[in-house]
Amino acid sequence: MHTNTKENSTIAICLMAILVFSPVASFAQATTTFSGEAVALRANALGISLALSDTGPLAASGGNLNRSLASVNVLGVASADALKSTTSGRGTTSQSQSSVANLSLLGGLVAADVVKSNSSATCSGGQAAVSGNAEIVGLVAAGQSVVVSNPNLAISLPGGISLIVNEQTSSPSGNAGSITVNALHVKGPSIDIVVASAQSGITCA
Repeated sequence: MHTNTKENSTIAICLMAILVFSPVASFAQATTTFSGEAVALRANALGISLALSDTGPLAASGGNLNRSLASVNVLGVASADALKSTTSGRGTTSQSQSSVANLSLLGGLVAADVVKSNSSATCSGGQAAVSGNAEIVGLVAAGQSVVVSNPNLAISLPGGISLIVNEQTSSPSGNAGSITVNALHVKGPSIDIVVASAQSGITCA
């Protein structure tokens, strides 16, 4: 009976030694770290401030975050359905995606059937690379149909308002890279609205 107790104690001590020393061994090795965040609708307009279907920032260790919202209707500012956002980081890739359907901004000044953004950051041979795109179906701005092609298409709208379609900002540099894709960005006097924003970043080991 006593022998068993002694054996159990020895096993417990061995396990503790493994638990105590293994993090030190792994800490010595460089690890790939991630960043990411996706937001379906962010608005500061007409005294209203909101961030809907926002994943929040991804942990540096990676993981997976999801947010969704059935619909939103803020009178005079924005209405949309099926707001979805995801961000994840694992292995050698960080990626984010955000989308909305049946969008209407500022009383129909800007409208679209589907608005979606994608971004990703990957490591290859210790070097970071980033990519991203926006997919927009049925975009109409001030009554005019808009075809989305190249990034950062700027459109002037009445009332001193501007619309940037497929807005992309990126900073790949050696072993680290980050990209943000805003599918639609509306700016004007006291107005700043971003639809379907997807940010992805990575620092390669």
